[in-house]
Amino acid sequence: MNNETANPIRLVVFDWAGTTIDFGSQAPAAAFTSVFAARGIEVSGDESRAPMGLNKREHLIAMLRQPEIAQRWRDVYQRDWTDDDIDAMYHEFVPLQLKAIEQFAQLVPQLTETVQQLRDRNLQIAGTTGYFRAAAEAVADRAAAAGFVPDTNICADDVPQGRPAPWMIYRAMERLGVYPPSAVVKVGDTVADIQSGLSAGCWSIGVCDSSSLTGLSVEQFAALTEEQRQDRLAQTAAAFRAAGSHAVIDSIADLPALIDTINERSLEYPQVIDPVAATL
Repeated sequence: MNNETANPIRLVVFDWAGTTIDFGSQAPAAAFTSVFAARGIEVSGDESRAPMGLNKREHLIAMLRQPEIAQRWRDVYQRDWTDDDIDAMYHEFVPLQLKAIEQFAQLVPQLTETVQQLRDRNLQIAGTTGYFRAAAEAVADRAAAAGFVPDTNICADDVPQGRPAPWMIYRAMERLGVYPPSAVVKVGDTVADIQSGLSAGCWSIGVCDSSSLTGLSVEQFAALTEEQRQDRLAQTAAAFRAAGSHAVIDSIADLPALIDTINERSLEYPQVIDPVAATL
């Protein structure tokens, strides 16, 4: 029996903010809110998080396409936004994002233990992010200092189109020599993550507690009652399922057991269990 048959899953492709670092994806949300505030436009946390997972320029566009924000823009400027506005906002966003990373780049709880369990299963690890290159490198450096070093990292600048397109996943597969897509698990905390995994034809998994959709820091999440925590997790899980995820996990620590389940079912039903049509 070859390795591919013994262990059908051979690569885990993680998102960064909200999945492996920055519990609740605080850094990008803070930077987006600041960019709009500098223009006299107030945006809520939920509004700044809604497009999370896209590359950051596309994120700004998606925010301005929200009808409520578009109207606030018109109220302030008496006109619609333009590409020049996007360029200026993105130029201001970059240093704000880099500064926010310094504050929010901690690993999510139990990540290093989870990654070690994946390594023990002979899995390769990739990181993907909608961050621009300088931000991606800053995050990777901080993660490495804390003990998390993927086998390869792909950022939005490395591919022609960011999520929900599959190109970052395919680039990771290419670099690490892993195929077919059914040998790959994509793990993320946004709807765009789920969509990119489905676009790639791989297993697409949503992680709930640290998700941008849940939107809470470690301390805020811990301060909730058990009933409140379960309610927030259920809301995030519902969004992932509506997007078509194959499975959802409460926290990153649940991932190794889920991969074991995929492997077991793939061996038991090799002609049936395929990410294109499967549910877990």
